[in-house]
Amino acid sequence: MSTETKKAQNSAGSIILIVLIFGPLHSLGVKVPQGWLNARKALGMTGFLLVLIHSLMSFMLFSPNVYGKFFQTDGTLTLLAGLSMLGGVLAFVVLWAYNLSFQTHLREDKAFIQFITSRRFMLVAMILGGAHLFFMGYEGWLNPSGWHGGIPPVSLVAFAFFVAAYVVNLLGRE
Repeated sequence: MSTETKKAQNSAGSIILIVLIFGPLHSLGVKVPQGWLNARKALGMTGFLLVLIHSLMSFMLFSPNVYGKFFQTDGTLTLLAGLSMLGGVLAFVVLWAYNLSFQTHLREDKAFIQFITSRRFMLVAMILGGAHLFFMGYEGWLNPSGWHGGIPPVSLVAFAFFVAAYVVNLLGRE
């Protein structure tokens, strides 16, 4: 399995863990086992660590040789690559801030914690991750004949999961 494939799977795993919808589903009246609700923090931390690994691997691999479609002939990024990177960097910063807020003295600032766990903040944070996925892969999604083995790209699967989770969060997050 190529490093690029491992990185894509790592990325998909991280988005799935981060946007898990146990709480919002529970709010919508879906029966969610208490153990799953209790595991949300650990799953979110695991997702964040996978994002960190994904980011480090991306920095090591990001070159025209590996990701030619994201570079113009003069070596600069394409517009879509730039938008994807912007979404990814902003999503990472937001996740990092979210994680740090519970690890430092900020957790005692009730107004800040209320803001960072608010519905609006969470929905914006999800949009940033979704934008990263969308701009990274949508061109390949539109060309099923180019899918390896006829299987949808990992980025498309992750984006489909993101869309479903976003809708559930939009409806069920309090």
